[in-house]
Amino acid sequence: MFDLDRWQEIFSSIRSNVLRTVLSGFTVALGLFIFVVLFGIGKGLQNAFTEGFARDAQNLITIYTGKTTLAYKGLQSDRTVTMDNEDYDFLINTDKEKVGDASPRYTTSLMVKYGKESGTYQINGAEPGEKIIENRKMLDGRYLSPMDLARKQNVAVIGRMVQRDLIKNGSPIGKDLNINGTMFKVVGVFSDDGGDWDERHITVPITTLQQMKKGSDTVSTAYIAYNEKLTPQEAIKYGDELKDRLKARKNVAPDDENGVRVWNNAQNMNETFQFMAVLTIIVGFIGLGTLLAGIIGISNIMVYIVKERTKEIGVRKAIGAKPKSIVALIVQESVVITVVSGIIGVAVGVLALSLIGDSLEEYFIKSPSVGWGTIFMAFIALVCSGLIAGFVPAYRASRIKPIEALRTE
Repeated sequence: MFDLDRWQEIFSSIRSNVLRTVLSGFTVALGLFIFVVLFGIGKGLQNAFTEGFARDAQNLITIYTGKTTLAYKGLQSDRTVTMDNEDYDFLINTDKEKVGDASPRYTTSLMVKYGKESGTYQINGAEPGEKIIENRKMLDGRYLSPMDLARKQNVAVIGRMVQRDLIKNGSPIGKDLNINGTMFKVVGVFSDDGGDWDERHITVPITTLQQMKKGSDTVSTAYIAYNEKLTPQEAIKYGDELKDRLKARKNVAPDDENGVRVWNNAQNMNETFQFMAVLTIIVGFIGLGTLLAGIIGISNIMVYIVKERTKEIGVRKAIGAKPKSIVALIVQESVVITVVSGIIGVAVGVLALSLIGDSLEEYFIKSPSVGWGTIFMAFIALVCSGLIAGFVPAYRASRIKPIEALRTE
């Protein structure tokens, strides 16, 4: 391996046969280049889908009510079903070990004024858990606290666009907003990945908003983030159980799909996982096919190279070279070409992904990249294939008698 004469002979052979070396190296480099780029784009697709489902809590179950479409238990159809605080408590206190973060929401649209500026905004009465459920990021101040709810404080957390529309300059913290004639002190500003619409919301304690609505205990929507330890199948079953329990509680027919409605992200995540599994298999299959093509290519080239050097092998054997040294020389040359070409292929592939960056985001490919572990395994596979590709024909050629090798045209 560390025989200086052998290394000099290898480099002399490479310099003497530049075209042959380039062709064999190009096959390896191209195989790894395509492999890296392909897997990187596959990872970019995964990143885009993951981000697409991360705007709100991924483990979210949303429960809301509507009008019944079927008569049930002596009650007529087209009946409005309304949730209240007790219904919400019932939902979250049943199977509490399956509940993560949760928040009720009472929604209304009200006129909001600040100085000479005014506008109609969606006002959400909620609990502190809404921050996690909506995946909101605080830009200034704080979110609601349990004390705000207990004391029915007149405090508000506003979206970034509300600040831009009404308060404009300076920090809004501590400023007073006139919401439908009642003054609310701004305690925080949030951003939301949902965009401008979600950032034009104002959140206040649900207890305060219900009190403003003449002591109403209405809940428009129940948000329940299920325990992340649940599998998608378990979470889907849990969501169905919540729907059935609320239907029974509100006297809604079991097959009435409009009286009580449930949106369960677990269903979407389950379908996404299935899609990503299929996508991973397809990308993996194509990537392995690319590697296999590279292996076949270098094997064919090594067979040609050894055949071309048959006379050289005959001369070496005639002057006393042992078959072992002949095989070692050809295998070592094959490995050197494979390693150098593989490094070039990987480097160009990683550079290509870096240049692509987020330019393909409109095609749902975000931050394409490949883990070094995957690259290393692919690299080792090609190096081993290069070793085998050089060994097999070299071993066969080393067994040819010198006189037969010298007669080869």
